[in-house]
Amino acid sequence: MTTKQPIALAVPRAADQLFTLRNANDMRLTISERGAALVSWWAPDRYGKVADVLLGYRDADGYADNSAYFGAIIGRWANRIAQGRFMLDGAQVQAAVNDRGNHLHGGDAGFHKARWTLSASDAGVSLRLVSPDGDGGFPGKLDVQVHYRLDDEGRLTIDFEAVADAPTPVNLTAHPYFNLNGGSADVGDHMLQIDADFYLETDPGGIPVGVAAVGGTPFDFRQPAAIGPRLGWPDAQIRLAGGFDHCYCVKPHAMGRTGPLREVARVYDPGSGRRLQVSTTEPGLQFYSGNSLAGVQGRAGRPYARHDGFCLEAHAYPDQLNGQCASAVILRPGQVYRQTTVYRLSLQS
Repeated sequence: MTTKQPIALAVPRAADQLFTLRNANDMRLTISERGAALVSWWAPDRYGKVADVLLGYRDADGYADNSAYFGAIIGRWANRIAQGRFMLDGAQVQAAVNDRGNHLHGGDAGFHKARWTLSASDAGVSLRLVSPDGDGGFPGKLDVQVHYRLDDEGRLTIDFEAVADAPTPVNLTAHPYFNLNGGSADVGDHMLQIDADFYLETDPGGIPVGVAAVGGTPFDFRQPAAIGPRLGWPDAQIRLAGGFDHCYCVKPHAMGRTGPLREVARVYDPGSGRRLQVSTTEPGLQFYSGNSLAGVQGRAGRPYARHDGFCLEAHAYPDQLNGQCASAVILRPGQVYRQTTVYRLSLQS
């Protein structure tokens, strides 16, 4: 059942509209029209104690700026584009640059800061955003819709759709930060598993420079392993990023294109018993270990620390516009962009 929830954020500005999805097992998921963001996900642990497993800001001012992208929908382009430049139908396009000389997550004025049009029904929550021609430097008007559904099995299904009136890149993702212990500690004890034999190595700016096998490296999560110890491995890529901020090739057979929905990752917190499963239609899964969280003011009235949360962002490959299969991420008039990502939260017996 979906119910409208009065805003609980103390703000001097016009309040952002919030809706809460509830299921039969004491889960509550709150969504904001600002950035179409996932604000809170309250869920019980193995002892029945309910806690919020998402990181977030203390008030709506934080979401209006959202420099950490907490919970938001990211677009038009999730992750990075080298120097913000790419070729489209023989012409060079310059997108906004906001991260070490590169484009990141739609630029400083991306979808994560926009106020979306929100509507709710018994089927879930839908949000719509019309991005004008030239938004973030991207060509064409883009009409985006995101649909959230929470079922009694703890599955949050996120369906994305978009249409454009001119050829334009589209690569959307959801950007929730999880901490399955509810914030009582960092995520070092979380056991992570990712179904990928390969990941993308990056340069100092986070731009992919090649495909590498995970075997024999800290990036090998084909079997469950604790996140914390891997952060200290003597690995050049870990040192470069200050932790994990890399895309895993979870569907290498798809050649950078979307495919059928399948489970690609699992995370388990031994202390709380909570388990997160991630399924997606996308070829890439960005694992980010919260390397830049230190000092970000959170909702508990204290700043977050490094590695207080993690992200598993499903999307196309970073900088795919300048690599193989660039055509797979160009949306043309008459086509419909679609992707689905599912986060399932449950208890491990």
